[in-house]
Amino acid sequence: MILMAEQEAPKAEVAATKEQAAPAPAAPAKPKRARAAKPATEPSAERQQMSTSPTTRMLFDRYDYGTVEVRDLSLKNYINLKPLGYPSTYRRLSQRSFSKANLNIVERLCNSLMRGGTGGKIGGHLIRTKGRLQGKKLKVMRVVQDAFEIISKQTGKNPLQILVFALENAAPIEDTTRVVYGGIKSNVAVDVSASRRLDIAIRNIAMSTIKGAFASRRSLAEALASELILAANMDPNSYAIKSKNEIERMARSAK
Repeated sequence: MILMAEQEAPKAEVAATKEQAAPAPAAPAKPKRARAAKPATEPSAERQQMSTSPTTRMLFDRYDYGTVEVRDLSLKNYINLKPLGYPSTYRRLSQRSFSKANLNIVERLCNSLMRGGTGGKIGGHLIRTKGRLQGKKLKVMRVVQDAFEIISKQTGKNPLQILVFALENAAPIEDTTRVVYGGIKSNVAVDVSASRRLDIAIRNIAMSTIKGAFASRRSLAEALASELILAANMDPNSYAIKSKNEIERMARSAK
């Protein structure tokens, strides 16, 4: 009996050592969805300030849009001052109604300058540019940029503000239309919509620019800068102001 107890004792010790040496059963892994998500780190104060501060983009990286004022309330919805450094949207939405109202005003001026001629005559010769500006968007944009630099040096003001004032002053309020009544044709005075007023002003400024540089030593940029300054000051020597006065004079006579 004593021998059997002595033999069982080492067996119990060996079993205990085996239980201690055996690895503990691994805990069941939690599914991925059940794992707690890590707390998101809060952004620093600098990042918060950068995200909240508005991104101001300047025209040609020089002229500020925010200081420009539109005095004519009827044109305020159509003179688009969307902050673009180099406005060139390629008229992607041109098929939509009133798409021109969503186009930057500087880009509209550039598009109006891309023309093959004015249809007018100087010295008996028809003005034709022979396609030198048709489709040359970058070339016309450089002309506008140079003209704005000339305006900034001569006036010391924001050229965008000079452009807006020139368009407001060159936009006619009244025009005439032809009406046929009983076989008799007559001109009747009518009011002009805000969109058409702006179209006429931009077209006249572009035509005066090409006429001013045709057969002259002045460049297109100099002619454009001169016309914008004259129109902004309501100078009667401006071609756009002359055209506006002529249109309104005919409308008054047709009343």
